[in-house]
Amino acid sequence: MKLPQISQQTIVFTIFVLMFAGFSLFLTGFLTAGNLLGLLQNVAILGILGLGMAIVVIGRGIDISMVAVLAVPAGLVLQLVQDGHSAPMAFLAALALALAFGLVNGWLVAYAEVPSLFTTLASGLFLAGLGQVAFFRLDIVQWSPQLDRFAWVGRGTLLGVPMPVIMFGVVAAAVSFFLRRTRLGTYVYAIGDNPFGARVTGIPTRPVIVLQYVLAALIGAFAGMVMAASVNSMPTRIYNSTLIYDVILVVVLGGIGLSGGRGGVVNVVIGTLLIGTLLNGMTILDVSYSAQNLVKGVILLIAILIDSFINPRNEETAQQGDI
Repeated sequence: MKLPQISQQTIVFTIFVLMFAGFSLFLTGFLTAGNLLGLLQNVAILGILGLGMAIVVIGRGIDISMVAVLAVPAGLVLQLVQDGHSAPMAFLAALALALAFGLVNGWLVAYAEVPSLFTTLASGLFLAGLGQVAFFRLDIVQWSPQLDRFAWVGRGTLLGVPMPVIMFGVVAAAVSFFLRRTRLGTYVYAIGDNPFGARVTGIPTRPVIVLQYVLAALIGAFAGMVMAASVNSMPTRIYNSTLIYDVILVVVLGGIGLSGGRGGVVNVVIGTLLIGTLLNGMTILDVSYSAQNLVKGVILLIAILIDSFINPRNEETAQQGDI
């Protein structure tokens, strides 16, 4: 008899349940309302970025520049308002920057056919450098009172749930609708599964690839505004942190195959919960930042190895667009 196949998603969810139960039983202070709400709030930004990354990875790419687009457009809003410009003008400038950035990334990947890993690595460095040289006077840009009417996206609660978590849920619902209920979402899966096969069937592969990076940039910029509102500032040096590796870890560990064409929002949610629980537990245990990075690095390597076995590439599909 054939044994039933167990998906990576099921395995990761089981590990999350076991880890959560273990921390609840043996870790003092973990199973408290304050800590659990703090856990959710802390991973909300990571989850929103994971949703943007998921769109690109499902389409067989990767976006290393997401942390730069998290920091720079949001920081630009705060800086422009500090300099005396109106809030609507600041938001329009940030939106234009994020949109242009996504279009450039998408054009380089889809039309210039530069591998997405190198494209987004270079563009992320460029955007972060542009922010430091041209936009920001200090590494931490403070929130201005003129923006307080928009602060609800990252502050306060709704029915006891922190607003960043609500924003994560809103973005998750929107991305799920796009991927599962729209023709363009179907095209993303088709391109991720086999880009040349999708092109033969008449799917406009290049414009759809551009759309993936535009959506990722817009989602990243939105995550930046949620973060800025919640912490009352934008630490622009966050680009130098390990956050991008956490985003990749959430996506890959959650079960979205790097080979493309598989996975969805549920995978991102499960990956976010697992990584959030792990980081929260290590913080309560007073594990050092360096040791946490070591643990995350090992887990990411294991997740990539598992993905290579579960979602192998072949000669027919391992073509342009691979990361």
